[in-house]
Amino acid sequence: MPSITNVAAYRFARLENLRPLRERLQALCRGLELKGTILLSPEGVNLFVAGARESIDVLFSTLRELPGLEALEGKYSLSDEPPFRRMLVRLKKEIIAFGQPGIDPVGRPSPKLKPAELKQWLDEGRPVTLLDTRNDYEVKLGTFNGARLMGLDHFRHFPEAVAKLPPELKDQPIVMFCTGGIRCEKAGPYMEQQGFKNIHQLEGGILKYFEDCGGAHYTGECFVFDQRVGLDPHLEETEYAVCYACQSPLTPEERQSPQYLAGESCPYCWQAPEEDLAAQFAARQQALDAATQPLPGSVPYDNHRPLRIPADFPGGPLIDALGLLFSHLPASHWTEALAAGRMLGADHRPRSATDRVEPGEKLIHRVPGTQEPEVATGIRLLHEDEAIIILDKPAPLPLHPGGRYNRNTLQWIVQQVWHPQRPGPAHRLDSTTTGLVVFTRTRHFAARVQDQFARGTVEKTYLVRVAGAPADDAFSCDAAIQAEPGPAGRRDIDEATGQPARTDFRVLRRDADGTTLLEARPVTGRTNQIRLHLLHLGLPICGDTVYQPGATLGEIQTPAPGGPPLCLHAWRIGFAHPVTGERVNFEAMAPGWAG
Repeated sequence: MPSITNVAAYRFARLENLRPLRERLQALCRGLELKGTILLSPEGVNLFVAGARESIDVLFSTLRELPGLEALEGKYSLSDEPPFRRMLVRLKKEIIAFGQPGIDPVGRPSPKLKPAELKQWLDEGRPVTLLDTRNDYEVKLGTFNGARLMGLDHFRHFPEAVAKLPPELKDQPIVMFCTGGIRCEKAGPYMEQQGFKNIHQLEGGILKYFEDCGGAHYTGECFVFDQRVGLDPHLEETEYAVCYACQSPLTPEERQSPQYLAGESCPYCWQAPEEDLAAQFAARQQALDAATQPLPGSVPYDNHRPLRIPADFPGGPLIDALGLLFSHLPASHWTEALAAGRMLGADHRPRSATDRVEPGEKLIHRVPGTQEPEVATGIRLLHEDEAIIILDKPAPLPLHPGGRYNRNTLQWIVQQVWHPQRPGPAHRLDSTTTGLVVFTRTRHFAARVQDQFARGTVEKTYLVRVAGAPADDAFSCDAAIQAEPGPAGRRDIDEATGQPARTDFRVLRRDADGTTLLEARPVTGRTNQIRLHLLHLGLPICGDTVYQPGATLGEIQTPAPGGPPLCLHAWRIGFAHPVTGERVNFEAMAPGWAG
């Protein structure tokens, strides 16, 4: 049995006479043979200590004698060895560095939500935003399912991240969480100060949630700031280590890599010699080519499509819930699927039409013999490093799984080639648009890149050929775009209630056939923005079957390969690299129609 008890605890309280208290605690811990760190400040105490359980009990009895610390409680776990090498008692201005005036966790704390209550909310599918206030390298190890990530590299940057949150979140319920709760003690009051009206903090953080509720609604482990690196939902030490060069948590398999040098590098930050990089690049391109021969969705397979009962469903028979969720499909579609045993519960057991389901309940629709339509091949790898992958996408090829496509998508193909890593696209690109796509190799790199797209700091340039000739050589469109798609995913201009949008255009060449080659720079990133803005200006894109005058509603947005191309190409992109912070720029070769 593990013999070392580890305890983490904090308490906000108004403490005085800190220097003599520091000397007293330092001597006490030395005599008790405890290791770790105690932070003392005028606002309270924060500690991570390890040793014999009876010694820790003595320390806590001493601390609880101080006014304001009577209710000090700890979160306990066990290990074979002490995760700390020495004992430090330090004086600080704050027990958790934040640097924002007017935050008073003692006098004006945010409401706390007990772990069991949060689990109940999530079991019921209640509409709530889970806000992860931790640093992005911590998030890489695990987080709550569906949590909103802040893209932080230090908690001091939390106010900047809050400023970028959508305004509509200010009226919605938010449950914020961190490792043990201490960061949320300051993050919660700060968000209330900024006008967020329905803030809760998870009492005791992830570690207390693990203790009370296990791993329900959570994927992965919890990063901890000691030699253990990670704890699983049973509060047992996992086999992760951490790279001290880039802070990436590492599995035992990743530490077997020749690129892992303790204290120096890991597979995510190691730089290979030029000749090795060239060979690796060529092998990866060969794997991409092989992954589409044959197309992965051309071989029939059982497709398990996840479903979730709508949050506004009042509860009742499954057939009624499916009718609400898929109002565009006839009832017979689901009657046949249920009778054939193709609608499964989360336990993978068949459900019947009369089974009662609740809001937020998860189901699986099994579609046997799925065979997907053909898509374009010829994916080109332009760049790969420890954080990002840059690809030149052909068309038609959907980026994400959805509708008729699951395996015949760029995301599926990339994840097969880079397995066991699961790179994900950092942005959208229409299935019929060619050109640059940015993938990130981990969640914490994704947060850093996606944040740049959200803030509009990514520079994107498209090539586009339109029917017609604009009056000016440089012009813009700022027509607002409909927020929700209509039939076949189409959107429209909606000046009254649509989302703000702006695209800048520049003429590159006016051709004798009456078409014009343009450079398009989207300032905002609305769905189908360039296509909609050009149609609105009377300059529809050549080859666009959806955004054309008189186009028929209900047309399929992803046509079969071989037809006339949509003359829209993601040509250039520039952004800050998620590791170095330096500006990087990429360019895809111009297509034939732009010649």
